[in-house]
Amino acid sequence: MQDLIKVMKALSDETRLRILIVLLEQECCVCEVMQALDISQSRASRNLGILQDASFLRARRDGLWIVYSVDWESANYYAVSLAKLLKDPPVANEVLEQDKERLSRAKRIGPGCRKGVK
Repeated sequence: MQDLIKVMKALSDETRLRILIVLLEQECCVCEVMQALDISQSRASRNLGILQDASFLRARRDGLWIVYSVDWESANYYAVSLAKLLKDPPVANEVLEQDKERLSRAKRIGPGCRKGVK
């Protein structure tokens, strides 16, 4: 029951839901998430950590970056089930479309990924 509660709490926040939907499109580093959602580095990192703690995400190092992706292999049943449901959202949403558009232009930038990004 605790796994279900943790997963539901993680998705009860709009920012985390948007991040998960972006990561269902492609794996991203923090700076790409920042650019896609137009949010600060601290907000992106904090919410990525919550999603990872709820077992939605895994992280791996790629040079200077930590790259996040949906964890299809070791995530708990609830996280996988909800991620599958969100893979193709049943309703079009303008905010999600804008996130995906910004994601298509997002670039991995250096260690000071706060520069040039809101």
